[in-house]
Amino acid sequence: QVQLVESGGGLVQAGGSLRLACAASGRTFSRYGHVVGWFRQAPGKEREFVAAISWSGGSTIYADSVKGRFTISRDDAKNTMYLQMNSLKPEDTAVYYCAARQGISMYYSPTRYDYWGQGTQVTVSS
Repeated sequence: QVQLVESGGGLVQAGGSLRLACAASGRTFSRYGHVVGWFRQAPGKEREFVAAISWSGGSTIYADSVKGRFTISRDDAKNTMYLQMNSLKPEDTAVYYCAARQGISMYYSPTRYDYWGQGTQVTVSS
């Protein structure tokens, strides 16, 4: 089992930056080969993929809407992963969730992920 807790959300003006963190407890990522990812869900919309990083940290994938602005990273020594968000836009406003799945394959679909955090609100004002 893996427990995930997000932090770092808040209110920021368009063009600003935020860094989200996701702390994991229970089984460690690197030891058990977990892929971790970030998803977001805006009111009235489905949960959508944002970014994912492989268990080794050597591979990353991003949604087209955030490429070049967001960076996912992980620090296995701290059992924590991060999402650095730059050049934020009002359309980035959503609840952001971290997620994890055991295995080496990265997926865009939220149904492929086994463990979820409770979410953190990000609001970008225009």
